[in-house]
Amino acid sequence: MLGRGAMIKFMIKSSLVGFILFSVSINAQTFGFGCLGFVGGFGGYSYQRYHADGLNNYVAEFNKTNNDSLEAPMSNFGTAAGYRVGINFFRANFTGFILTSKGFYQSLVESKDAQIISTFGTSNSNYKVRLNTWGVGFDVGTTISGAVSWKVIDAALLFNKATFTNTQNLPGSYTDIKEYKSNSKLGYSIGTGFILQLIDEYISIEGLAAYTVLSIDELQLGDGTKLTVSESSTQPMNNFIDAGGFNAVVQLNVGFPL
Repeated sequence: MLGRGAMIKFMIKSSLVGFILFSVSINAQTFGFGCLGFVGGFGGYSYQRYHADGLNNYVAEFNKTNNDSLEAPMSNFGTAAGYRVGINFFRANFTGFILTSKGFYQSLVESKDAQIISTFGTSNSNYKVRLNTWGVGFDVGTTISGAVSWKVIDAALLFNKATFTNTQNLPGSYTDIKEYKSNSKLGYSIGTGFILQLIDEYISIEGLAAYTVLSIDELQLGDGTKLTVSESSTQPMNNFIDAGGFNAVVQLNVGFPL
């Protein structure tokens, strides 16, 4: 037989154990993904609009300089597309609200060509912009139905770098390539989207529509030579990309329970 003091201690310990087990059970049900939520990876297609006043003025000067010999003018920049891959560090359901933290890498490209016809032959000019981005962010959503969730807000902090490649393919199989690079510039995006579950919590398709704040000022060659406002100028360009714009992402998510 237990003494009164021992009985009281036993009842207290039993109550604490019961409370802990009850709390764990409630939390597991609240998360709904496994006790601690889900971790996983994703990959997909990304489309980005942007405003590039400095770059497009550079294109305009190229068209003006070569006006008499261009087969067709080079068109303006403003739409890049590519891929996004990343990791969902954590995704869990808190009393009806789905919280996700994530990190990703994105690479987008836009390229333009123009042909110059002269008595020496035909040369080709190619300008290419590559936007490389590392991002960290979160989204908060809610379940609409068993298979569809609405991402009420999706926000990310972006670290953007740009590369501008000027390639001249000249008559006689001579090619001149200049590659200018920028330093990392901070930006951000805010958007909303939807998640369609294909295999409940394990495989899903996600769509995002967002507005991206993006700017790139100066670019330079490896030797420090800066990109100028035109090929014939010595004035450095300081507004290569001056604003971001609409961003759309479609991706496949794969999750694993923690």
